This record gives sequence, C-alpha cells and structure tokens, in this order.
Amino acid sequence: MIAQSRPFALVTPREEYRLEQYRLALAQSTLFHGLSTQAIDDVLRRCQVRHRAATAKLVEEGEPGDSVFVIVEGKVRAVRSRDNGQELTLASLGRGDFFGELALLDGRPRDADVVAIEPTTVLVLTREHFAAHLRSHPLTALNLLTEMAQRLRQANETISGLVLEDVNGRLVHTLVKLARAEGPAGPHGLTLSRRPTQQDLASMVGACRETVSRTLTSLIRRGLIIARGRSLVLTPALLTK
Repeated sequence: MIAQSRPFALVTPREEYRLEQYRLALAQSTLFHGLSTQAIDDVLRRCQVRHRAATAKLVEEGEPGDSVFVIVEGKVRAVRSRDNGQELTLASLGRGDFFGELALLDGRPRDADVVAIEPTTVLVLTREHFAAHLRSHPLTALNLLTEMAQRLRQANETISGLVLEDVNGRLVHTLVKLARAEGPAGPHGLTLSRRPTQQDLASMVGACRETVSRTLTSLIRRGLIIARGRSLVLTPALLTK
C-alpha cells in the first residue's frame, strides 16, 4: 500500500510529484470518474505500485484474479493465444485505463495475458481493498457497471466484425479506431502517428501477418492510406467507405 512513513512536511518534492501523478491517473480513470479528492486519496492509500518493463507480463492467463489495475504510465495489451501459437489482441490500454475487474468480481482465473507494450507503471487494488472502497464510495460501482456495459458493446462489435467483415474491413475499422483515439480528423483525414507493427495489427484483426501486409499495401497503393514514415494518414476517401 502507499503509505506515508514520515510526516507530510518531510515528503520530498519528487515524491509529492509522483503521488500527484498517481492521483491524476486515478481521477482520469473511468472507474473513479467524478469522485471527490478525498475519495481519490482513499483509493490511493489502498493501492500498491508496480513497474514493469516493455514486453513484461502484468497478468497471466489462468492465474488467480485478486486485483484490479489502473495504468499510471505506459501502454499494455490484453491478448489470448490460440493453440497454433497465433495471438489475438483483445484490447490495447493506456494511461487511466483499468483491467482485471472481471476476475476480481467473479473469482475465476484470468482469461487473458496482459503484456506491457512499453515501460509501464500501474496502481494495484486488491479485492479486499476494492470492496472496502466500494462500501464507502458507491459511485465507483456505478462507474464500473457503465464501463463494463461499454466494453460489452465493444466486444459485440468485435465479434460482429470477425463474423461479417473480411480482413480489409476489419483492418480499416481497427486503424480508424486507433487513429481516432489520438485525436479528431483534420482536412487530410485521420493521422495514426505510431502505427502498430504488422504482427500487432494481425493480432488485432484476427488474421495472419502476411494477409495484413498485403491488405495494407493494397490500401496504400489505392491512395486510401498515405504512409509517412511511422505514421499513417487515413484519407477522407477511406473514412467514407
């Protein structure tokens, strides 16, 4: 848990800055949206801090689920592996996002790996401390229900896409979703400043890397997508298809 072992006045400026970053991440999270400063501090006092390097696992499929995680810095992806070794990316998450809530609520083992894409810091809240917080702050429970409903809708969209759309449609949908997360469209379309690797895109759309490579090349050749170094510009023609 985050605890002050010294009087508040003796906390160094660097430590206070770090604590403020933790508070901001919690306040920005949809899980704790709308909570008072006092309620955010209540959460913070109950949390543990974990740092993980890029490619490290924060959660492993099949392990007991006894904690919920809030991302302070970095990015992670939730993945499931198929019997043939191919991975399917279920979600990509960044600052303020949370994960691990399903296993926390139903007590079942984790159903996916969560892997750091880059160096990542998370706040960890155990089931016991989360339950204690909920008893005092029911708004968090309403936030959790709202977020779970939204994630269920997204899961339904993903399932529909896998069933009804070809690889081209799924790839376009994924690229647009990633680009819109970075910001609104400009006069030249949407910009995806740091495109994922072709293997990562393949994991997101449920296809092999070679198929994604051919599909992306075709979209670029047809002028629907413009490649600029590591960036991709999704043109208005693509967005209206």
